[in-house]
Amino acid sequence: MTLNHNKSQEQIAIPALYLRGGTSKGVFFKLTDLPTSCQVAGRDRDNLLLRVIGSPDPYGKQIDGLGNGSSSTSKAVILSQSRMPDHDVNYLFAQVSIDKPVIDWSGNCGNLSAAVGAAAIHLGLVANVPKNGICAVRIWQENIGKTIIAHVPIENGRVQELGDFYLDGVAFPAAEIKVDFIDPVDGAMFPTRNVIDEFFVPHIGTFQATFINAGIPTIFLNAKDLGLMGTELQGDINSNPELLDKLEAIRAHGGVAMGLFSSSDDAKARLHTPKLAWVAPPADHTASSGAAVLAADIDLLVRAMSMGQLHHAMMGTAAVAIAAAAAVKGTLVNIAAGGQPLSEVRFGHPSGALLVGAAVTCNEERWQVQHVTMSRSARRIMAGHVFVP
Repeated sequence: MTLNHNKSQEQIAIPALYLRGGTSKGVFFKLTDLPTSCQVAGRDRDNLLLRVIGSPDPYGKQIDGLGNGSSSTSKAVILSQSRMPDHDVNYLFAQVSIDKPVIDWSGNCGNLSAAVGAAAIHLGLVANVPKNGICAVRIWQENIGKTIIAHVPIENGRVQELGDFYLDGVAFPAAEIKVDFIDPVDGAMFPTRNVIDEFFVPHIGTFQATFINAGIPTIFLNAKDLGLMGTELQGDINSNPELLDKLEAIRAHGGVAMGLFSSSDDAKARLHTPKLAWVAPPADHTASSGAAVLAADIDLLVRAMSMGQLHHAMMGTAAVAIAAAAAVKGTLVNIAAGGQPLSEVRFGHPSGALLVGAAVTCNEERWQVQHVTMSRSARRIMAGHVFVP
């Protein structure tokens, strides 16, 4: 056996926070705490974050890093003082591939958005934090150039982290954080100008789809067209390689139809966007926790893919897309929810249900979303240094 020795046996220590935000977890850095070459976009920054998270890992576990072997926990965030007018903090999000040396910078993480406000306060990036009450942290989301407002509860001048707010997909309660996604549409809300399209996927078939840019570019399909019910749990999807390949092929060709890719091959380097989701009318089913979800308590069922796997709950950005689509009559989301435009929608996902609201208008045949609001929670898990070879 030949042993390979690095020239240097030292590790570098970088200040970091490890937070749960919504149903995701991530490693949070202050920009100025990073090594100088990693304070700008490029290979050094990517390599650093890959190593922090423990990717690429052919075993899929990220044992030698802070990732936990799922898309929901393979994430990093870089925060900095914002120079944008009327904003407190700049938020840059990295979705780290588990088994490939790839970081996708093309979108936002809606779940971690709930933790950004709290993290920014912990890192001293927010001025005029009240002694008690709610601190509205104004966030500039750098990846997509959008504003997010996180309403962080404050007690005795510090972030209130504990509380009695339960979020389906999170085992323990915490303090509620309301998150507003302001003007979350990127370009045209419906990139094809249609609320429903038919598009062809070679060797698979033709599908009805709603393509939408709100929160994150998303492709919505009918569950029945995929041979699915909309009540699937992770084991039903993620243990089926043939189905996963089919869903990825649909996502890739859908990205072309949306104008995101010039060819379906481009999807191999852009795993975070677009998202693929399927919808169905409400039905009684059992969540991953074993709890019953009643059809009478939800408006529709939604399941969504994230980084090639079924998400265990729902991405916050995809929830923005769901809310926007539900508010527009004739989309597949709206039809599954009963066909009437909804300013609020409660949808079932693998871990339970989520309520999300949207304010949507149409001017001269152009749809606009003023804001989407949802409740999340966040909590520090670790504060200290992450060590990187």
